[in-house]
Amino acid sequence: MLYINGEWKKSNSGETIDIFNPATGELISSVASGGKTETEEAIYAAEGAFKKWRKVPGPKRGKYLKKVASIMKSKVNEIAETITMEMGKPLADAKGEVLGAIAYVEWYGEEASRVYGDILPASHPDKQLTVHRQPVGVTAAITPWNFPASMITRKIAPAIAAGCTVVLKPAPSTPLSAIKVFECFHEAELPAGVVNLVIGPAEEIGDVMTESPVVRKLTFTGSTAVGKLLLKKSAATVKKVSMELGGHAPFLVFEDADIDTAVTGVLLTKFKNAGQTCISTNRIYVHESIAESFGQKLSEKVSELRVGNGMEKGTDVGPLITPEAVNKVESHVKDAVANEGKILCGGNRTGEKGNFFEPTVINFANEKMKISKEETFGPVAPIFTFTDEEEVINLANHDSYGLAAYCFTNDLGRSNRLIQDLEYGIVGVNDPAPIVPQAPFGGVKESGMGKEGGRSGILEYLEEKFVSVASLKREE
Repeated sequence: MLYINGEWKKSNSGETIDIFNPATGELISSVASGGKTETEEAIYAAEGAFKKWRKVPGPKRGKYLKKVASIMKSKVNEIAETITMEMGKPLADAKGEVLGAIAYVEWYGEEASRVYGDILPASHPDKQLTVHRQPVGVTAAITPWNFPASMITRKIAPAIAAGCTVVLKPAPSTPLSAIKVFECFHEAELPAGVVNLVIGPAEEIGDVMTESPVVRKLTFTGSTAVGKLLLKKSAATVKKVSMELGGHAPFLVFEDADIDTAVTGVLLTKFKNAGQTCISTNRIYVHESIAESFGQKLSEKVSELRVGNGMEKGTDVGPLITPEAVNKVESHVKDAVANEGKILCGGNRTGEKGNFFEPTVINFANEKMKISKEETFGPVAPIFTFTDEEEVINLANHDSYGLAAYCFTNDLGRSNRLIQDLEYGIVGVNDPAPIVPQAPFGGVKESGMGKEGGRSGILEYLEEKFVSVASLKREE
């Protein structure tokens, strides 16, 4: 179902999209598929709602968000099961995602009361200078399939906290999770038109969003290639744009690091969500003096990971989202072997049905391999070696990507140098899980622009208005 102007509705054409379980290949549901007409209708509804919503006091907007969070808490299992069925991640991880989604709603429920302006020192005794922050307006949000609940709240929560209204398009492969989240917004009785959900073909809906002069803000999470296209199309109306795009995260392990801790870090950053996250480790750089021991310990732990249907208890790694995703992972593994890589564990498709690939560790990785430059988006961990700090920093800093990086060392001085020299928007020092609602999330270079999370996240939905008031001289 689509959700427009506070009501659930079918598409005007009656068309639907089939949703398949990536673990079994089975059809699990069909949902309404809208297009240009429905998107225009949603934008019109958001425009009408914005005129009133922008004037709702921040604390009251915050109360709506807190009510949404409360409703989501009562439906954690329901939403999590939906996520697992339509995108495959293990149920425990899906529950973790839902709790993370709720955390963003709660955070911005508080931030809604803290949209402050500034008083500036005047350069003339007869003037008062102030800066007002006001909502940018109708916002178009496009979210991906790999975190189909949390990516929604990371965009909608700060937008409506700031006083904006939203039209959201989820990934066509995971609309059921979006519907579950919007059911919570509906149950919280947000005013009609404040949040709207349009499901359907990406290009058709995206074109309406980017071409509409009513839409003043576009927020997108997805591939760099699609992000560039949306950015180009948004230029005609000079929209405010924020984008979280592709990543190619390096994971640096120095000779003084605790090997077991670093191995655990790789398990968390590489194999969670079957490697299908933008901040997943893509390249593991290990100092040559500990490379053999590290590779052995990592492959032993990876071999113990259980691959299977995310609904089955004990599953560590679920399926990839599509057969095409499996093909890409397989091609990267074959290319690595062709370029002198050695498979320490895994390396093959697995399972009689579903989109499964074995968790894989590849030794002797090198710069000739596709995996050294292209985002694999799958459960494959290539191990590179290095000899000194300067060398590995140069290797780690990718020409195009700059989203997240991880480094493990017990040397405080080295940690400080890495923080300065790694060209990434997020750096985890001995920390494989640095993402929290109160911190900014975003990349540099072609990994994106703008931030989500923290105070930075709500500022993305605000415009600054400078006001200079000159005192009039009284007549004698």
